[in-house]
This record gives sequence, structure tokens and C-alpha cells, in this order.
Amino acid sequence: MIRRIVFHALPLTAALMLAGLTACTPTAAASDVVKLPAPTADAVKTAQSDETAVLAGGCFWGIEAVFEHVRGVHKVVAGYSGGNAGTASYEQVSDGDTGHAESVRIQFDPKQVSYGTLLQVFFSVALDPTELNRQGPDSGTQYRSVIFYGNDEQKTIAASYIAQLTAAKAFPAPIVTQVVPLKAFYPAEAYHQHYFSEHPYNPYIVINDAPKVAHLQQLFPVLYQPAQQVVDVQLH
Repeated sequence: MIRRIVFHALPLTAALMLAGLTACTPTAAASDVVKLPAPTADAVKTAQSDETAVLAGGCFWGIEAVFEHVRGVHKVVAGYSGGNAGTASYEQVSDGDTGHAESVRIQFDPKQVSYGTLLQVFFSVALDPTELNRQGPDSGTQYRSVIFYGNDEQKTIAASYIAQLTAAKAFPAPIVTQVVPLKAFYPAEAYHQHYFSEHPYNPYIVINDAPKVAHLQQLFPVLYQPAQQVVDVQLH
């Protein structure tokens, strides 16, 4: 089990030096990411109100940052899913034995961005879905990749998309992302919310999360929005 170290904001050069990089060292090459095909099965954009998606794929800082930059997303909250209310705290979840995964809850307008498109972004830039119980430098079941579906439609779209990507051999190894029903979502502590924008020079953010947002802009320029969205930790 690896825990992230929370750094205070530093100038970019200092942050990169701490991380063992120089300012001209690329964190990821453009060829490392590919825009995956859109899901062949997707929701019809007829809903009259916002909908919710809950996804997990490693540290919630990066997943939150990606979806805060997706046009049509109104709100993103970092939190925990998969375990019980009594263990939904960072210290307990970090032990890796609570059943929780670090997750994000995404409130989106389905008339602007579909559930399937969110999954397309998720698999294209937000994580490596072939890594089991880890993402990048973080290891443990709390960093597993999960699609927590809220209804049968989301379940069908998620399972169909994974099957589609598997058939297309989109990844060199099997996709291990779980598709499980959402039982509950518990917002994380306030200091975890909006972490990407609050601590842009944190070495962890610079190395692991900033490239994800850059790849979103690169691969999905029509979907990308530069403004961060306001995180409401009181949303239940």
C-alpha cells in the first residue's frame, strides 16, 4: 500500500526538481495516448435534468481534474465508494481493506455530454484500465478501476463498451475495470476537493495528473473546457 504525500504548492521548477525532472522533461509523449472509439451503445440524450456517474480509477485528484474540464459536466466531487459509511475516511481507506475505492461523482447534462462519452474520456485519458488494484505510483484495492452504475442503462452501456474495446484489442492487456452497482457515495474530506487546481505545482499533480488534462485537451478539443468547475462537498 502506498500513500500519497500532500505537498504545499511550490513554484513549477522547484516541484519538478523535487520530482527528479527538469522543466523540459516531458511527463508523457503524445503518442502514449489514443482517442478510443465512441461506444456503439449509448444513452439517448432526452433527459430533462442532470444525471450522475460515479467512476474510480486510481487517485481521485486526477479523475476529478479530467472531468472538471469536460464540457457538459456541472460538478465533480471526490469521494469513496464500495465500502460502508463508517470507513469512508482517507486514513481508513488508505489502509486498503475497507472495500472503498477512491471515486468521483460526476453531475452532467446528458443533452450536452452522454454517459457513453464520459466512459470514452475515462478509458482514453483518465486511467490505464489494464492495471489491477493500482494506477501509476499508487497501489492497493482503493486504487482499483470501477464503473459504479446507477441504473440498468448505465450497466448496459458500461459492459457493452468494455466488450467493444476488448473485441477491438484497444489495449495490449485485458481490461480489469469492474462494473458494479452503486450502493453509496461518500464525499471525501474538504482538502481533497478541487485538489488539482488548488495545488497545481504539487509534484504528484505535475507528474501524474497534469498530463491527463493535457491529453483531454489534445484528444477531445470540442469537449474540453478550460474553466474549473466549482466543487460542492455538501452535495449528497
